[in-house]
Amino acid sequence: MTGVNKGIIILGAASAIAEAAARIWAAQGARFVLVARDPRRLDVIASDLKTRGAVEVAAVALDCSKLNADVELDAMVKKLGGLDIMLLAYGTLGEQKRLEADPDAVRELIQTDFASAVAWCLAASAVLERQRSGALLVIGSVAGDRGRRSNFIYGACKGGLARLVEGIAHKLAPIGARAVIVKPGFIKTPMTAAFEKRGLLWAKPEAVARVIVKAAERGGPVVYAPAFWRWIMLLIRHLPTFIFNKLDI
Repeated sequence: MTGVNKGIIILGAASAIAEAAARIWAAQGARFVLVARDPRRLDVIASDLKTRGAVEVAAVALDCSKLNADVELDAMVKKLGGLDIMLLAYGTLGEQKRLEADPDAVRELIQTDFASAVAWCLAASAVLERQRSGALLVIGSVAGDRGRRSNFIYGACKGGLARLVEGIAHKLAPIGARAVIVKPGFIKTPMTAAFEKRGLLWAKPEAVARVIVKAAERGGPVVYAPAFWRWIMLLIRHLPTFIFNKLDI
């Protein structure tokens, strides 16, 4: 599946990773529905994608965490005339200490990163099942692979989302549709602006975007971005507890 004349919906289209992926698909002649909260930012992205070769770009200003996913997605699919790829790229990182002290902040994080994402994934799964084709791509995180003191609330949301996408992938496999959870490691984006970005483990959004575009065609249901994170997380998941508890991660 290449991007040629494909109908692609991107939720969280203003994220750095989503925008980088959209640029690749635009160069292949894709058609888009872009969804994000900021209409001005969406207009800028839409204009850029058209100059890069996108056949059609519709910008929809919505807060994905507070909507009826079934109704909204059906309208977007009708706009495209079908769904070839849906990329779920929105989310928030949160700050662990604040989350532990503020139940309202926890509920908001869970609503954004898990509950609403589940609703969109199930809505997309229903569309793909009816079509018997297409791909659901969801940006998760390596933080969901094992609970760590530095971000276990965020990690719990991403871990639960990963299990959901794996289950959807298993459900869709017999009919030829697909679902893939893409797990980035450390990425240089505005969401990680407060982190010190040094070392070989930090990647640019474009690197993750290339993984996403490839995953739309083949592979999965779990893909790490960049690929070396698969081996890092394999090690971390299997570290004995007495060693893991000594790590400041």
